[in-house]
This record gives sequence, C-alpha cells and structure tokens, in this order.
Amino acid sequence: MESVGSFIAYVIIALVIVIFSVMAVTTRKILRAATYLLFVLFATAAVYFQLDYEFLGAVQIAVYAGGIVVLFVFAILLTSHPGNSEKKLESRKNVRALLLGVTMFVIAGISLAGRTESFLSRPEMSFIDMKSIGTALMGTGHGQYLLPFEAVSILLLACMIGGIVIARKK
Repeated sequence: MESVGSFIAYVIIALVIVIFSVMAVTTRKILRAATYLLFVLFATAAVYFQLDYEFLGAVQIAVYAGGIVVLFVFAILLTSHPGNSEKKLESRKNVRALLLGVTMFVIAGISLAGRTESFLSRPEMSFIDMKSIGTALMGTGHGQYLLPFEAVSILLLACMIGGIVIARKK
C-alpha cells in the first residue's frame, strides 16, 4: 500500500468487512445473514487482491463466496422455512454478552500489538511468496494445515447429511 488511494481503499474495505460482519450476526433473518456473510467474503477477497495475492483472492471468491455460501443457503432452505414468522427471542444477557465481547476484543488487540514487533523483525517474514503459502496451507508437516482443512470438509459434509436427514423427517 504505497499511496493514499490504496490506504483509503483499504479503510473502505475494512469498514465493509466490519459492518457486514456485525449485520450478519445481529440480523434475525437467516437468509440475510448468509447474504451479509457473502459480502464479508467478497471484501476479504478484495483485501487479498489489494495485497497482490491474486491466487488467494480467486480462491476466496471461488471456494468461500461461491461454494460455501451456496452450501449454507441450500442448507437453510432445505431445513427451514424462511417465510415463517418466528417469535422474537428475548434475553436479559445482552449487556453481559456485549461486555464480554468488548473485553475479548481488547485482549486480542493487546496481544496482537505485543507480538507485531517480533513478527516484523523476523527476516523470513519480509517476503512471503505464493509457494510458501500453499505449502503451509496444504502441507502435512509441523505448522501446516492439511489435517484441519480436511477435518473442516468432513464437518461440512456431516452438517449437510444431518440437514438432509432432519428435512426428510418433517
């Protein structure tokens, strides 16, 4: 991000991510939540494109924005009736939940600020190419993520099968 225009674009994308993330978890309509999630995933792809990670941006759009959100919408429409009016959920724990959320946000910010200097001072963190990212994501060695990636795919498959079983029982 060399120029002021890049910084402004980054701030706008970050605001879009924050606003639509909050809207996704606060809306009472589940299809709207899936739509807001789609906007968050597109904005995340925009961050990747802005950082010149074209492959990760394309994967973000194809896999997450394209595949996962369609899977969520399919599961929502298969298992529920979004046109039905549900009664409004009421809880007296909203203030405690908000306080806990703000506390966790502050703790995460403090821990991230404390570790930023150690990451930036490492010479191997100065340039990361796409091959090293791909190896880290799909490798089987120490600090690589193939096993969690496959575990998430099996979990999504189990959720879809459970949704189909629940839908068939109605």
